[in-house]
Amino acid sequence: MGTLKSKINIMILTQKKGSLILGSSGFLLLLSSLFFSPQDELLLLVASMLMMVSGSLLYFKKVYGSSLAGIKNDGVWFNALTAEGIWGWALGIALTGFYVAIYWFPEVLGFNTNGTSTGLVQVFDPLSYALNGNAATQWFLYGTLYTTAILLFGVKFIWKYRHNRYQIIRTLSVMFFQLCFAFLIPEILGKLNPETPYFAKDLKNMWPLNYYFLDQWHLKNMLNGGNLGLFFLTFGLALMFIISPILTYLYGKRWYCSWVCGCGALAETAGDPFRQLSSKKISVWKFERWMIHVVLVFISVTTIAVLWSFLSSNSTMSWFSREQFIGGIVIFILVVMALLFFWKTGALSKDAKYSLLSLGIILIAVLSIQAFSGEKNILFINSYKLQKWYGFGVGAAFSGVLGVGFYPILGSRVWCRFGCPMAAILGLQQRLLSRFRITTNGGQCISCGNCSTYCEMGIDVRAYAQRGENIVRSSCVGCGICSAVCPRGVLKLENDRLENRINSENYPLGNTL
Repeated sequence: MGTLKSKINIMILTQKKGSLILGSSGFLLLLSSLFFSPQDELLLLVASMLMMVSGSLLYFKKVYGSSLAGIKNDGVWFNALTAEGIWGWALGIALTGFYVAIYWFPEVLGFNTNGTSTGLVQVFDPLSYALNGNAATQWFLYGTLYTTAILLFGVKFIWKYRHNRYQIIRTLSVMFFQLCFAFLIPEILGKLNPETPYFAKDLKNMWPLNYYFLDQWHLKNMLNGGNLGLFFLTFGLALMFIISPILTYLYGKRWYCSWVCGCGALAETAGDPFRQLSSKKISVWKFERWMIHVVLVFISVTTIAVLWSFLSSNSTMSWFSREQFIGGIVIFILVVMALLFFWKTGALSKDAKYSLLSLGIILIAVLSIQAFSGEKNILFINSYKLQKWYGFGVGAAFSGVLGVGFYPILGSRVWCRFGCPMAAILGLQQRLLSRFRITTNGGQCISCGNCSTYCEMGIDVRAYAQRGENIVRSSCVGCGICSAVCPRGVLKLENDRLENRINSENYPLGNTL
């Protein structure tokens, strides 16, 4: 019996190695286009993708599909890839280099703005022509690889968590939204409407995550884009002001961050092996709260400045003046701050209240200066220069280079924790006005720490469970992994009435105060 089991293990190990060699060979074949000009782009693309996909699926099947159902996280702290070891650093450096090339040095990948592209970008020309009718760019290359990663690692994630219905459904959801809404539909619409000026066609990518949605050029392109442009403008505004608040009230921010968002999709699938690397320190949590709200203020001020400039230069295209716009924004902020301090005074800790007060004062001060300055530019700085600073510092360097490149070093939700303004807005509503919470049965908790270890948002879930306290954190994305890895069924994701959602007790335990 022992000999038979040993032979089976050797056979499985051999198959794993073979599948890894197959997938790696496909990846190297694709990379070879950086150094050698391919004679047949389509053949190289099809061959390399088939090898990568088949090798990956075979490997995932042998690792997760051939064993009993149940989460397998054995050895994650002893693996050089998942425990900040040499392979983890190597992968982080490679990912960071790729993002630097995509954003600032696309010519390294073969992209040519003045003629025919070569290298890696050229390989994706056949697929690009088929979908949008144009030659590939570095962004089409990126979108294709990004979507492929989510689909491949999504299959792996489903095999790993196949015993958990919630994980299967939400993973299928993010795979669907990435493939259809973020990749295929925008490309096909571009091919069907070649004369339409460019505007973002990803229906799920709303402001402030899509920070240029309200830019002057983007607004004009949508307004000049016929019925299609008007549809995307109307739907984008409805998503911001109607659909998102309603869904967040009903289900918390998980409806977007864990079921729809492309950033969350990559973090949940490709980033799953690194979720345990998210720091749970109280100091990091305090820094996180300040950082993410500073980014929110930055994009809010930037967007308001751009709209101010738009109204200054295109007064005939709007129903209201720039002064009325500024006045409405200030009144809105004052109303929100009043609600926070008088209606929801028990839902925020003291330092969070002062944080929001400080940020609100800064925002109102900037708007007041702008309103009485009589200048087109906010604080006498060109509004589009502000937007460019945000695009470079946050939209590119933070969300791309740090947000994905540092998966193997800082965990899979670096961008979502510290920099995503969409997460900040949804998190604030989740904390104050949402039916969602994670309930805990403290009497069943054995303090194993699995929940805290595998929380990608750095929440010390065990501290809540030990106290029998509901988890109502603005940072929680509702991924449900804490509940999935709990061996005692202590944690449960629920949607219920607003009353008594927050039942905190001031025990000095964990980063819950």
